[in-house]
Amino acid sequence: MVDRQTGRKLTAAFVGMALLILLIVSGCGGAADPKPTKTPTKEDPGILTIADPAGDWGFPSPFLHYQRGPGYIRMSLLFDTLVWKNAKGFVPALAEKWEVSADGRTYRFFLRKNVKWHDGQPFTAADVAFTFRYLKEQGYTWSAVTMIDRVETVGEHEVKIMLRKAYAPFLDNVAGTAPMLPQHIWRGVKDARQFLQPAAVIGTGPYRLADYSREQGSYRYTASPDYYGGKPKYREIRFVKMSPETSVAALRQKQVDFIQAPPDMADRLKQEGFAVVVGKLDWVAKLLINHRKPPFNNADFRRALALAIDRSALVQITLRGHGKPGNPGLLAPDSPWHNPELQLPFEPAKTAKLLQGLGYVRNGAFWEKDGAPLTLELLVAPGGIGVPGSPQERQGEFIKSQLEQAGIRVAIRALDAKAIDSRVAEWNFDLALSGHGGLGGDPQVLVRMITGDNFLSARWQGNPELTQVLAEQTTAIDPDERRQLIYEAQRLYAADLPALSLYYPTWYYAYNDRVQPFFTFQGVANGIPQPFNKLQFIEGGK
Repeated sequence: MVDRQTGRKLTAAFVGMALLILLIVSGCGGAADPKPTKTPTKEDPGILTIADPAGDWGFPSPFLHYQRGPGYIRMSLLFDTLVWKNAKGFVPALAEKWEVSADGRTYRFFLRKNVKWHDGQPFTAADVAFTFRYLKEQGYTWSAVTMIDRVETVGEHEVKIMLRKAYAPFLDNVAGTAPMLPQHIWRGVKDARQFLQPAAVIGTGPYRLADYSREQGSYRYTASPDYYGGKPKYREIRFVKMSPETSVAALRQKQVDFIQAPPDMADRLKQEGFAVVVGKLDWVAKLLINHRKPPFNNADFRRALALAIDRSALVQITLRGHGKPGNPGLLAPDSPWHNPELQLPFEPAKTAKLLQGLGYVRNGAFWEKDGAPLTLELLVAPGGIGVPGSPQERQGEFIKSQLEQAGIRVAIRALDAKAIDSRVAEWNFDLALSGHGGLGGDPQVLVRMITGDNFLSARWQGNPELTQVLAEQTTAIDPDERRQLIYEAQRLYAADLPALSLYYPTWYYAYNDRVQPFFTFQGVANGIPQPFNKLQFIEGGK
């Protein structure tokens, strides 16, 4: 169990290990080898160390981790869901099997017996019923549960969940995403987002939290010896904060086992004998637009901005080709739900025509209206959000240059990523560079990222037809019918352009022979595009 100093400091031993890693500034390459480099025996070979460029993703309780994919991953090692996914599809988790009614409105989950919480208390159907009531009361960003009408317990190991109407992504976005909570702990917690006690991280997962440091950006997990899903592979798992460049040296020096590699280093690491995997285009960099205020509340003005940005050149110049240009419908070209008919070319000449039609006049190099120059503020995080390829200063300067060539002045304001998220959430911005994953998950991601109320979403409520189509696809059980609705939703979104998809970065992961990562079917939980599925940390769990 975590002591009361967790979140404030690391143990002395862990500090020493972290400092040792951070001092590594160079490594030695080896001869090419088709197999991953062998890791020599460590002082404790039961420790797996993963480098992370951002570090802190929040206290890993279900309600307090930072609302991005890595935060959920950290939490998922501690808490389990009713069902889970491996590389091919859905697999049992806390529910050993389940049934769905023909009308898609009733789900029966048959729970595993003899599952215990980390504190030794038994897991039962009462915990499941409590969890869904509690999530509905408190609200849960990762998994809306408003479609649930009621939950009935049938003895200690069976639950029936009745929906108000069919919800096509229920297994993916609810049963496979919502973490089950121990009723005996959380029933007395009035505000889940103020609960920072050690008991807040007691789950049924394969690992327990031993240490977390916000300041160091580090996490240490220890194996749960009685895990129902199999024996954990590692006695400890450690996530340590480390820049991409330093992590390459640390991997070579056998101080870490897994890194997200800088794109320019991927081929070299492969030649040195490390295994390298390439991610799918499940993460998108976006230009967020404050469509609540003029002039951004006009669709022609938003389109004028979009037509002035060469997204292909943005990828080639700022990412050195390690990515694909953004699609105006949001979903990437490798998504099975992608609408291939959508186009948004680079046409700055049309930008000029649209601005003229809106009453702007050219005064020298720039546009103005009623004597006031057209000047926009662009929020940029100089270091991105902590993942390779996330938009940062170089992308901001490129977009500024493109817009100013089209006659639109841009003032860049540099803020850290969390400050930008906060400004966006409060609608206190003009334009902002941001991004998120989830595109490889169930297409319900369109609802979350178009009309959803989170800061990563366009939060677009200006088109009733689009809102209706998104609602209809949610209840469409027939795959072909749902596909047509998803195509139409992308078309309507691309016409409105409440936000602009800039590009999908290509991600590379490098690791040694102690790790067997894989990419989850439709992403971890509701679409997280990272190869950190907890099944890879369990014997026989892949």
